[in-house]
Amino acid sequence: MDAENTRPENAEENGGGGISRKTLLKAALVAVPAAPLLVGRATAPASAVTDGPLPLTPACDDGDAPTIEQIEGPYFKPGSPLRTSLAGPGTPGVPLTVSGYVFGRSCRPIAGALLDFWQADNNGAYDNTGYTFRGHQFSDAQGAFRLTTIVPGLYPGRTRHIHVKVQAPNGPVLTTQLYFPGEPRNNTDTIYNPALLMTVRTVGSGREATFDFVLNVAAPSPSPTPTITPPPNGGGTWQAGTNYRAGDQVTYGGVTYRCIQAHTAYAGWEPPNVPALWQRV
Repeated sequence: MDAENTRPENAEENGGGGISRKTLLKAALVAVPAAPLLVGRATAPASAVTDGPLPLTPACDDGDAPTIEQIEGPYFKPGSPLRTSLAGPGTPGVPLTVSGYVFGRSCRPIAGALLDFWQADNNGAYDNTGYTFRGHQFSDAQGAFRLTTIVPGLYPGRTRHIHVKVQAPNGPVLTTQLYFPGEPRNNTDTIYNPALLMTVRTVGSGREATFDFVLNVAAPSPSPTPTITPPPNGGGTWQAGTNYRAGDQVTYGGVTYRCIQAHTAYAGWEPPNVPALWQRV
């Protein structure tokens, strides 16, 4: 597994280019107790970390290009459960945690970003009737996310990968895939892109991975307190700041929607924009 930890660090991590906003941001996030990890570094028990901190994956520096898009594939399903764990005790497969941050182009963390993950099981099969190994979550006030799952299995024609959709409030949806370093099929998979490699390390019987998303948004991170904005196209009953329960119905833009996952509504998460939360009636 040593080959998995040989990714080169960016110029800023090596001390080039002076102090950027990203460097200051990382220091600020580390100082916040709620932040679960250093930016772009895997969390692990101190006894398990023997080779120093892992590099940022990918680097987020001032003016950095957004994370690249990839195809959705045939297995996406809207309406995934709101959860941060896709695997429970006894789930077959190698345990895996994926953590990181969601940034905008200016390296400001994005709170309340929607991340919708889906993947194959240990045998390389997708659940197309239910929601096994499917789930969505929101980044916290520091822009951090953490997913508990297993290493996905292989199936013909593809290397190991995890699908994800990421969306900032009021922002476009980024659809992409995350990959594992050191996989033999990386060289033959026509979709694979090394820019989407996670940083992965073995810890005990499992693996820990990190990846930071850079979204194509320039605005500062949204306030964790929702703001109320009136819906367009004739109004409606949906309101930001409302705590909705599964089964609640609202109207928005003249259309009726049913809540399929309990959540607090944010400006930018209007029903047409988040099929993981709302289903058109």
